[in-house]
Amino acid sequence: MDAKTYPLQEILKPERRYIIPTFQRDYEWTLEGQWRLLYEDLESTADKLLDARSHQDGSSSALKNKEQDVTPHFMGAIVCASLPFATGGVALRSVIDGQQRLTTIQLLVRGLLDVLQETGSDRRKSVRRMLFNPDDVVESPEEVHKLWPRRRDREVWPVAMQDDVPAYSGSVDHLYLQARRFFAEAVREGARNDAGEPDHLRLQAFADSLSSLFKLVVIDLDDNDDAQVIFEVLNGRQTPLAPIDLVKNLLFLRGELADDDVDRLYDEYWAHFDDDWWKAVVGRGHAARGRRDVLLSVWLTGVSGYEANVSHLYRQAREYLNGPGAPDTEQVLRELSAYATAYRAIYGAEVIDPRLRTPYERINALEITTAIPLLAWLRITPSDAISLDDEVRAVRAVESWALRRSYVGWQTRGYGTHLARVLRAAQAARVAGANVADAVVAALQDGVLAWPTDEDVHAAFLTRPFYNAVAQYRIRVLFRAIDEQIRLEDPHEPPVSIAYEGLQIEHVLPRSWKAHWPLWGSDGKSIDPEASDAESVQRVQQRRQSLDRLGNLTVVTQAFNLDVSNSGWESKRPEFAKQGAIVINKGIAAVEDWNEAEIDARGAFLAIVASRVWPGPAELGDHNNEVASRDRMPKRGGSSWGGTVHA
Repeated sequence: MDAKTYPLQEILKPERRYIIPTFQRDYEWTLEGQWRLLYEDLESTADKLLDARSHQDGSSSALKNKEQDVTPHFMGAIVCASLPFATGGVALRSVIDGQQRLTTIQLLVRGLLDVLQETGSDRRKSVRRMLFNPDDVVESPEEVHKLWPRRRDREVWPVAMQDDVPAYSGSVDHLYLQARRFFAEAVREGARNDAGEPDHLRLQAFADSLSSLFKLVVIDLDDNDDAQVIFEVLNGRQTPLAPIDLVKNLLFLRGELADDDVDRLYDEYWAHFDDDWWKAVVGRGHAARGRRDVLLSVWLTGVSGYEANVSHLYRQAREYLNGPGAPDTEQVLRELSAYATAYRAIYGAEVIDPRLRTPYERINALEITTAIPLLAWLRITPSDAISLDDEVRAVRAVESWALRRSYVGWQTRGYGTHLARVLRAAQAARVAGANVADAVVAALQDGVLAWPTDEDVHAAFLTRPFYNAVAQYRIRVLFRAIDEQIRLEDPHEPPVSIAYEGLQIEHVLPRSWKAHWPLWGSDGKSIDPEASDAESVQRVQQRRQSLDRLGNLTVVTQAFNLDVSNSGWESKRPEFAKQGAIVINKGIAAVEDWNEAEIDARGAFLAIVASRVWPGPAELGDHNNEVASRDRMPKRGGSSWGGTVHA
């Protein structure tokens, strides 16, 4: 990155063009917002220069020293990136940030030039070179302009810059024309002497101040600079420029330089990104991002096979677009559009096969965003490479691997790298003509992030303290999945609509248990919870460990009487009987005496059902094996804790 401060004449007089990317925002600076202040800055600087010149002693060196003491006016910064141009042609710069400022400067120069030309000032040729490239270096009409605006303004810009003063229509004029008129009138008025005549020395001071004393910081980006980060630093991180906007500008600028029909490309592939759905911010805390930026990372991961770095999305996108064999602009936009459709499907905004909807919802509910690139790639892969049945199998494998790991409590570090490797394995299988779903199942098992076995699930459900260790919304997702699985397997259970997200987590045996839940020793006698003997201490410890385990937790509706939450079993049991619409509560209500043994039995049962909800690799590795395994699954039957399904 090269950042230097230059006077305007060193920025605008060389043979150079500054191109505003096509789909940047509208020109928005106005008279009261910026134009008047900019002119007042110019007038103030010119006054200081005139004052320095009026106190000269006749020596040219003394005059130069006086002028050098005049404080310059700094106008902020612009960020530019070099664009390829023909050898010997006019150099090209893409304006990444600062289009409002640079455009207004050009309109100020044009307004000043109007007055210089009508008065015959000797500064008019010098100022003119700040607007136009010389005729002998341009090959097309637009190349004469130092600044070339976005596509929708390219008809009005030559009119705003031409020597012939346009016919004005007041406030209905384009802002370009309004700005030119204001600056010309302001300079014309500000340069009059006491007699109302143009003051040529004052006009010279206006021209010289603008050329030499108005300065900009110009940041020229190298190929390895990250425009996204630089823009955010310059703007104090108050209004960060989204990386998707930088990529959009880069894409459509490439299209323009290739003479593509960018209006058609925009309407066909990009216009839908202006919808409110895409503008929403998703994620929590430091991970919160706009959906379009999330999509950008999904696309980059999908096309590269490697996890995108969310802090450097623009740089990675630029490397991809400028790399060897990079697709043309329309191909890239078509890719992005396909990934966008897949992304919307994954997040419930498109109608898809119900066999995919449930695993998508569960993966999203647990916020496993690192899986989205793989799921999106599976979604966009043609059916001749992966059938719908195999796509369902692959998605269910990702769901099983991720949710099993979540509920057994294994660490999530490295998910992005691991799932990117699974994605590459799936892509390699497609190229080789192998079964993509089998490749996904195999790759999920390969590496340090293991796929929990049924035994791992069973052990976690019996020993892991779920309450406080697992977020409550994740516990609700787990209970919903188990409840729906039991209902699905029992033809006698009627369909029912339950708002699981509104249910509350309830301890069956309450945390405040001492008053109403006696402890019994091996001799059948009551144990004092405050006693210090070995057996009493052991039994109290055993109970405390059981309280937050999954077998002692359930979900209840708002109709559950919270007044009995800490009461004894004789009071709570009838309340659970009223919660029969939630199938997992039926077995609880059927238990005669709720204790640690029943908690363990229920935890084991929940583990069995959860292993059916999320089959292991042996069941998902082959479609026929999955069907056969499902036929061998233990069905509902009697149990020691009240007749609920128990294998």
